[in-house]
This record gives sequence, C-alpha cells and structure tokens, in this order.
Amino acid sequence: MYDVVILTDERYVNPKKRNEYINNVIKEDQLVMDALERHNYKTKKVAWSDASFDWTHTKVALFRTTWDYAEKFTAFSDWLMEVSMKTKLVNDYETIIWNLDKHYLNDLKDKGVSIVETYFIEPGDSRTLQELHDELGWANTVLKPAISASAKDTFKLSPENIADHEERYAYLIKDESMLLQPFLNDVVKRGELSLMLIGGEYTHAVLKVAKPGDFRVQDDFGGTVEDYKPTQAEIDLAVAAVEACDFAPLYARVDIVNDNNGNPAISELELVEPEMWFRKNEKSAEMLAEEIKKLLGSI
Repeated sequence: MYDVVILTDERYVNPKKRNEYINNVIKEDQLVMDALERHNYKTKKVAWSDASFDWTHTKVALFRTTWDYAEKFTAFSDWLMEVSMKTKLVNDYETIIWNLDKHYLNDLKDKGVSIVETYFIEPGDSRTLQELHDELGWANTVLKPAISASAKDTFKLSPENIADHEERYAYLIKDESMLLQPFLNDVVKRGELSLMLIGGEYTHAVLKVAKPGDFRVQDDFGGTVEDYKPTQAEIDLAVAAVEACDFAPLYARVDIVNDNNGNPAISELELVEPEMWFRKNEKSAEMLAEEIKKLLGSI
C-alpha cells in the first residue's frame, strides 16, 4: 500500500534515453517524492496508463507529469472517472474535469477575473476562419482547441496565412470546440509569466520566453525559462484566479500575459498537471508535501 503515487506518463517512468528536458522532468518528480518521503510517506511513480497497477493500493494519486493525456484523451477520460472511485485524486476529480476544458476562462471572467479576450467556436460551426475574423474585427490571432496541451493544434493566424489553415480548422471544428484570441504582442516582446500557488499561497514565478521567430513559449518548442519577481498586481491576479474556482485546488499554476492595452490578464489556469518548476524553488516541493500531509490526515 502506498501513501502517494506520483502520476506521470509512460515516457518518464524509466526513460532509456535522457536529455536536458527529460532530466528536468525526472528531477521535478523526484523533488516531490523526496519531500513526501521526508514525511515518511511511501511513494511510487506510476504512469496513469499503466493497466497493471491497482489504484486501490494508494491513498492519494498526485498529478504531476501526465503530459500525454491530450493525445489519448478518450482513454484518459475513461481512466480518470474509474480511478476517481478508487483513490483520492490531487487535484480532485471535479477540479480536473472543469479545468480540462478552456471554457473555464468564461467562468473566471464571469467572476470578475481579468482574462485574455477569448471567443469560443463550437463543433459544427460552418463559418470559415476568415468569416470569423471579419465578424470579430481581428486580424492577428491565436487559434487553439478548447481541450489541448503543449500547444497542440495551436496556430498563429494573420491575413497572410489564414487561408493556409482553413482546411485544418474545418477538420478540427467538426468534432471539437476551438477558441480564438487576439495575438498578444507582449508574448514575443517579453514572454508569458507563470506564477505557482500551493494551498492558495504564492510561492514563486518564472518568465517563459519563446525562441526568436516563434510565439510558443513551451520548452517543447525551444522556449526558455527565466527567474522572475512578479509585481503585487500580478500576484493578486493569480490569487484571484485561484480563489474564483468553485473547488479549492491544492496547487495551481497561473499564466499571465499583458494584453495589447498593457493590462495583465490570465491566459491559462493550470490545475491538472502543470509544470511547477520546483527546481527553481525547492521549498515549494516541501510546501506541496505539507499540503498532502494535511490531506492524508483528513482521509
């Protein structure tokens, strides 16, 4: 019987080939395991898709690096429902289900939280990208699925390239919700902020910077990460986003970017499997372990 299983995807259980990216993933998970084990908890790292593991054999399943879920979304959804009846999920099942779909941005907006301007397009919509841009009065935008991860099917659109993406968009919109957002110049000028919160408390932040010529800040696409000291306004916005959730998340990453008027806005609220950059503040892994300790004490 385990106290805490650290959830990952199968690529990161026992990788045969290692590079800097994979080493960072391994280190992040290990920092969390080490912090938990200092509290004498028995831990194990398991791929969520491991059919051989009995999920009744852990008190808590902690989402960390399940980064293949978007490519296996149907299987992941089925597994998620099943495992939620066998053990305690962190973050919990209701929070995860809500946060998997970026329609949650509208919920934050309805509660007065500043978000990046977002227009949702629902499955079966027959309008072309050009028609949508004409209606909205937008020229340069970002198109992405409402359910996605790691910038999958995310495109920067402009008058020069919009026609090139019509076919792919027409295929995607048949079966899934998509969203359009104005392209934010600050993403390429400065980058995107990520603020980490544990137990509702701000711990540390990083600035994610895209490589020259790109707009995607993820390290999958060559982005880099810098230490960052946020302003009080940025911290307050991140805290407000977490407090606006109907379900109090145990941990969160809040991504913030300045809109084209220079005002900070939420671009993402990551509650499922956010990269938390524990390696940038190892005390935050201990804070997470303390929150897990409280949770275990209540089970």
